[in-house]
Amino acid sequence: MANAGEIKNRIKSIQDIRKITNAMYLISTTKLRRAKLELDKTRPYFLTLKEEIGDIFFDVPGVRSKYFWSEERPIPNRRRVKRSACLVITSDKGLAGAYNHNVLKLAMDYMEAQDYMPQAEKAMLFVVGEYGRQFFRQKKIPVAKSFLYTAQNPSINRAREITNVITSLYNRGDIDEVHMIYTDMQNGVTTEVREQKLLPLDKDDFQQTSVKNTNYTEEDFVPSVKQILDNLVPSYLTGFIFSALVDSFCSEQNARMLAMDSAGRNAEEMLHELSMEYNRVRQAAITQEITEVAAGAKGQKRAEIARQKEA
Repeated sequence: MANAGEIKNRIKSIQDIRKITNAMYLISTTKLRRAKLELDKTRPYFLTLKEEIGDIFFDVPGVRSKYFWSEERPIPNRRRVKRSACLVITSDKGLAGAYNHNVLKLAMDYMEAQDYMPQAEKAMLFVVGEYGRQFFRQKKIPVAKSFLYTAQNPSINRAREITNVITSLYNRGDIDEVHMIYTDMQNGVTTEVREQKLLPLDKDDFQQTSVKNTNYTEEDFVPSVKQILDNLVPSYLTGFIFSALVDSFCSEQNARMLAMDSAGRNAEEMLHELSMEYNRVRQAAITQEITEVAAGAKGQKRAEIARQKEA
């Protein structure tokens, strides 16, 4: 059994760790609130973009765009897709529960299910977050493009950079489709890891969001409706990727909050148990000291009685 000094040192170390977990919990709370506010400010613009694209398809039948399914880019099956791309969004560090594990597990399951091992002739892998980069490096899976900026501060400029890289490859025909794996924060508590197809887009998804309060004709678009769509879609994709970056960041902070809260509760339980053990050891030490003092006094009394008898 540990002595009182060892237990006291352990209590102090756990108290220090509890202070760190509490600080990390408060920091994650602040970051989560700030990221949500930034997303709420930008989301209406990109939702309006989606509605406008839907209105164009509703009012101008037969319009085509290279970013949507068409005869030029038919709905692919696994035999006809020559090369795919997958964007995986992770965090830069751990201490966030199963957040990174869930993302990477879905990424590996998805690639395995699609016979999608990233080889130069089959697929391209894009990664956001140091955790994901290190994971794929250990698995010896090549990464075509690693966005080296931190995943801790999602911004519209970083989302635009990702969009430019992906759309450039898509426009050149280097890739036929693009998927994204990220963590969606559905509400303030629930998160879900999702696999979302980015390109090509499906017209039906946009027509369902059309507000249908416009009366566009093909002559209303200058220079052409096709060029207008080709300019609108990258902006829409930027907004979608930005939303995914923020959702992933919020999910990470939420997971870290839960992990730190759990760590704090565990620390409280350990401190309670150690305090009880410390009290038992201290009481045992006091009892031992009293017993030794009493035994010493009794021994001295016996010696004194023995000396008196001899005298």
